[in-house]
Order: sequence, then C-alpha cells, then structure tokens
Amino acid sequence: MTLDTTSAMNIAQVLTEALPYIQRFSGKTIVIKYGGNAMVDDALKNSFARDVVLMKLVGMNPVVVHGGGPQIGALLEKIGKKTHFVEGMRVTDSETMDVVEMVLGGLVNKEIVSLINQHGGSAVGLTGKDGDLIHARKLTFTSSAPEMNASEIIDIGHVGEVSSINTSVVDMLVGGNFIPVIAPIGVGKDGQSYNINADLVAGKIAEVLGAEKLMLLTNTAGVLDKNENVVSGITRKDVEELIADGSIYGGMLPKIRCALEAVQGGVNTAHIIDGRVEHAVLLEIFTDQGVGTLIRRS
Repeated sequence: MTLDTTSAMNIAQVLTEALPYIQRFSGKTIVIKYGGNAMVDDALKNSFARDVVLMKLVGMNPVVVHGGGPQIGALLEKIGKKTHFVEGMRVTDSETMDVVEMVLGGLVNKEIVSLINQHGGSAVGLTGKDGDLIHARKLTFTSSAPEMNASEIIDIGHVGEVSSINTSVVDMLVGGNFIPVIAPIGVGKDGQSYNINADLVAGKIAEVLGAEKLMLLTNTAGVLDKNENVVSGITRKDVEELIADGSIYGGMLPKIRCALEAVQGGVNTAHIIDGRVEHAVLLEIFTDQGVGTLIRRS
C-alpha cells in the first residue's frame, strides 16, 4: 500500500520536528511518574509502554515511578478492609501495608514491566526496598482543625516520606540498558515498610539522578488558569500568583510543589502532562507544542 503525498508529508514533518529533540535529549535521564487514567485504560497503557521503549531506543534513559491508589483501594474493598483517609492520605495499618506492598510491588509493577517488555523494551521492576533504594521516615501529620483548641498529631500508620535515595541500583540498571520501573515503597531505619506518595518519590529520584526532565502524568490537561485555559509554561513566581488567585488548588498543589522542588534541586525542567492523551509522553518531549505545562526554575 502506497501513502498519498499529503500523508507522506505529514509523517515527514513529524519526524523532522522530532529530530532536534532526539539530538538534544540523547543520553539524558527522564523520570516519569506514571499514574491516573494512563494506568487503567488499555489503549493508554499500551501507548505509554511504546513511548518509553521508543525513548530508550533513541538514546534517552527513561526511569518510571508509578502509583496505584485505585488498585490498592479495589483490593482492600474486595477483602472487606475498610479504608480511612485523613486529609487525602490513606491511613495505613500493618494489614493495609501488606496489601500496598502486594499491589504496588507485585501486581501493578509487574504489569508495567511486562507491557514495556512486550513492546520491545527491557524493563526491571523495583520497590524502594530493592538495592537499598529509598530510605524513608514516618510521615508526621499534624491537624489543626478549627474545632480543636490546639494542633493534634495524628498517626496515619505506615505512610512515609523520603529521607534519602541511594541510586546505585538504578545507575547499574540504566548502565546495563535496562528501564527501571519503581514502586514508591521505602524502608525505615527500623526495617518497617512505608507507603510514599509517588509524585514525591519521582521528584526526589529526578533530583538525585540529575535528570534532564521530570514528567508527572495527571488526569487534567495541565495547570489551568482562572479561565480554565492550560498554562503552557510557568516559573515559581507564576505558580505563587496562580495559587494566590485560586487557580491552583486541591490535588494539583502537591504535584506543582513537587515539580518546583525538583527544578530548584537541579532538574532542568518539570512537566505536568495530560495522561489521558495517547502518546502524551512523546508529544511533550518531541513536539514544539507539547500536551501540558512546563515548569522552569526562573
């Protein structure tokens, strides 16, 4: 079957537009936080896997960090375990932590690894416990509800934050031409496992690897202004203004703060992109327009 001239020219235009980006980012590390709709829709899951494989084939070093909150919630419901949240954070007792490790480190992680490998990549799955990768500490959560006379420290169980990252196992895998796929489970000095927000893990890993880019897949078109228009590029000053006028709120706040911390920590750029779009990762990296919001240091 022969392509008509218009179709052939469109393909050629796409390829030539991608060339300077391939040249610029060859040999660079790109950390991708994979989550949201892109993890549950079959077409999006396959397009994401192909994107990651193509990035590796053209010389980039993708590192994937994934979430899995909906999958954890579904299994907890299936086994009759009630889930409680405190200001958006899942209260994680020992039994719930066992489920978190099984879902994130087992079911979800291995599905992503398998998909990437099916599309011609060489992926290896890890949790933060493998190779002493993610050192964690228990997250201290303080609530200052209006009805309380004083702040109260609330124990939400095995929920942690990153204390440090040991990249030796990731460096070894990248050097061996593998694609690391990381579940956000860390281990404390006491040997306890901790569930950590995947955005935060991705940001910290991007910092310590000196990544060129941090990409956060979301279920929105990017950062929106008051008129619901996507803001294509922003700096810290712009973010402060958007928070002040109420444009950035709710679940977008921790993502944008994570992205800002990463660029302040040495990552060249961070991107909040629409994971509901097929091949969103490639479109953001290889095209002039992109499909989300780019965050710069200044």
